[in-house]
Amino acid sequence: MPTISMFYGLIVYMYYMDNKQHKTPHIHVKYQDDEVVAAIADGQVLEGSIPIPKMKLLQAWMELHRDELIADWQLAVGGESIYKIEPLR
Repeated sequence: MPTISMFYGLIVYMYYMDNKQHKTPHIHVKYQDDEVVAAIADGQVLEGSIPIPKMKLLQAWMELHRDELIADWQLAVGGESIYKIEPLR
């Protein structure tokens, strides 16, 4: 479970070889005791929830870094090391 980025209490990560349950490229995010799985393409929630203001921050970050997230997804699915992505500032 490599961490990709951390900002405003959100911890963004991906699992290696994680294309079985959710077939679409996605990220996992923890915020306090909450967790969400979000599709990289459009930020749609696939599973779980986090507070709405935090979800909006996450979706804005995802929009800014969509190409990097897709590149990391392709690496992770192939079992290769992924790269860190700049946090939202």
